[in-house]
Amino acid sequence: MAKTAKTVAVRAPIDLNHVATFVRVAEAGSFTAAAAAAGVLKSSVSRSVAALEVSLGVRLLQRTTRSLHLTDAGQAYYTAVREAISGIRDATAQATEAGREPQGLIRLTAPEGFDALAEILGRFLARYPKIRLDISLTGRRVDLVEEGFDLALRAGALPDSSLVARKITDLSLGLYASKRYLRAHGKPTTVAELAQHRFILLRAPQGRATLRLHGPAGIESVEVSGWLSADELSFVWESARVDLGLALLPGVPNRPADLVRVLPQYGVPGGGFYVVIPSARHEPTRVALLRETLVKELRVFFGAS
Repeated sequence: MAKTAKTVAVRAPIDLNHVATFVRVAEAGSFTAAAAAAGVLKSSVSRSVAALEVSLGVRLLQRTTRSLHLTDAGQAYYTAVREAISGIRDATAQATEAGREPQGLIRLTAPEGFDALAEILGRFLARYPKIRLDISLTGRRVDLVEEGFDLALRAGALPDSSLVARKITDLSLGLYASKRYLRAHGKPTTVAELAQHRFILLRAPQGRATLRLHGPAGIESVEVSGWLSADELSFVWESARVDLGLALLPGVPNRPADLVRVLPQYGVPGGGFYVVIPSARHEPTRVALLRETLVKELRVFFGAS
């Protein structure tokens, strides 16, 4: 009895370029945006995804005239391959950068009023003249990924677990006032006396705040009033320097010489001070160089090395 021959469908090999294009479309949300990001024609992107669907034998994307959505198979495939494609991109970028003089743009955000940063960055640029820096000094919490920053200097708690942080030092806050203010209004000798003084407060729109000061006898609290409140630390610092009152400020080495620490045995733990990057996945050489420079030099600056 003659045997019936079975026909076995042989699918074309998977082209990784098609896979990478599909991942780019899934992340961009449209063929147009993916094509713009890659610098190619929209028709080229569409053909690449269609070829991948033929090779896999499944539909990955549901297309309409106005929208594009992953099918169930497309979502499962994207979840499975995106890390591998990202790893290939990282390895390619690292190989491309190897042996080449560091160059390109770095975007850094840091707290306002951090004067020492200019000197550190000046020395960094002298060592790497092909690198360009875009610095944003602000008191608000910047979304590094959403706003396209490469790294940040941050103080206090780091609630975003996706950030990769290098700790520089622990900060503490102390009470400061100008010599002229203290000559005019007297220097407080107890925590309770602080209630009789004018304060410059940070982010206290109602003009009052309760200070919880750590001292020799533990924590002592006092309610103080501020005739001036601001949302930027640099303004609070300058207002204290020009005799407008007492202020709770970070104890950094470069504070103005005409500011005096009041009740130096009392302070407020301010948390850590960190250099953070959005992700540990491929960090460009230029960003890694700046990160390590900041960690090293700021530890020396704060006396934490």
